Amino acid sequence: MLKDFFMGLSQNQFLNTAAKKYGLKMGAQNVVAGTNIAETIESIKELNKHGISCTVDNLGEFVFEKEEAVAAKQQILAVIEAIHENEVDAHISLKPSQLGLDIDYDFCKGNIEEIVAAANKYGIFVNFDMEDHARLQPSFNLLDELSTKYDNIGTVIQAYFFRAEEDLHKHKDYRLRIVKGAYKEPAEVAYQDKQEIDKNYIELIEWHLLNGKFTSIATHDHNVINHVKQFVKDNNIPNEKFEFQMLYGFRKDMQLELAKEGYNFCTYVPFGQDWYGYFMRRLAERPQNMNLVVKQVFTKKTNTMIGLAAGAFLLGRLTSKK
Repeated sequence: MLKDFFMGLSQNQFLNTAAKKYGLKMGAQNVVAGTNIAETIESIKELNKHGISCTVDNLGEFVFEKEEAVAAKQQILAVIEAIHENEVDAHISLKPSQLGLDIDYDFCKGNIEEIVAAANKYGIFVNFDMEDHARLQPSFNLLDELSTKYDNIGTVIQAYFFRAEEDLHKHKDYRLRIVKGAYKEPAEVAYQDKQEIDKNYIELIEWHLLNGKFTSIATHDHNVINHVKQFVKDNNIPNEKFEFQMLYGFRKDMQLELAKEGYNFCTYVPFGQDWYGYFMRRLAERPQNMNLVVKQVFTKKTNTMIGLAAGAFLLGRLTSKK
C-alpha cells in the first residue's frame, strides 16, 4: 500500500509542477546533487576524490511539448561540455521520454543522436535509462539504430520484466546496467513477487558477468553485493569487467568502502529542479527511505507539500472508484 502511495504521487503532474517552486525539500536535498550544473560538478568532484565515478541524470518528467524536449537536450549538452571542461570522471544517463519519445519517435531520435555525437567527441559514454513497459521497445529501437553509428552507448535491463533475459542476451555486447526495476508494472508483463524478481536479478547479473561486455550492478542490497563479490572471485572475472552502482545519497559508507576495496564504483547523480517524480520513486522502491525525510527539520512549506501530496493521492483513489 505504501509503495502504491508513492508511485501514485510520482505520476502526479500537478504536484510535480508545485514541487519546483519549493526547491529541494522533503529530504530530496539528500538524494539530488543540486539544481544546476555548477552544483552538480562540485558534487562529482567530491565523489571523484574518493575514486568514485559518476553518471549524471538531468531530471525531468511529463515532457509533451517539443520546446521542453529541446530545452532538456540543451541542458544535457551543457552537462557534457562541463564534464569535459572540468575533466571529471563522469558520463551521461538520459531518459528518451524527456527528449521527446512521447511526442514523436524521429524527433526524439534526432535529439538523442545530437547528445550521443557530442559525447562521442569527448569519449563520454551515454546510457539510455529504461522507463515503463510502454516505452521499453521504442527505447531499445533507439539504442539499436544509433549503435550502427556510435559505440559509446548502452542501456538498462530491468529484472522484473519477463522479457529481461531475452533483452539481455540480445544486447550482451553493450555496456549494461542491471537493475530490479522502479516502476509499477502490470502482471501481464512483469513479475510481482519480490523473490521472483530477486532470483531473476541474480541470474541476469551472473550471465552478463560471464558473457557480456561490461556489467553495472545497480543495487543497495549488501546481500547481492556480497554474492557478486564471491561470484567474480570464483569465476576469475577481472574488476575491469564490472562495477557496482548506487544512487547519490544512499548508503554513502558502503559506496566509499567498495571504492576503497578496489572495486569500480559509479554513483548515479541526479540533478535539476524537476526532482519530484524521481524522489517519489525512490521512496516507493524502499519505503524505509522515509527515514531521510523524518530526519529533516520540517518547514511549513515541507508540511504543505506533504499535505498536498496526500490529498491528491486520496482524491485520485476516490475518483478512480467512481
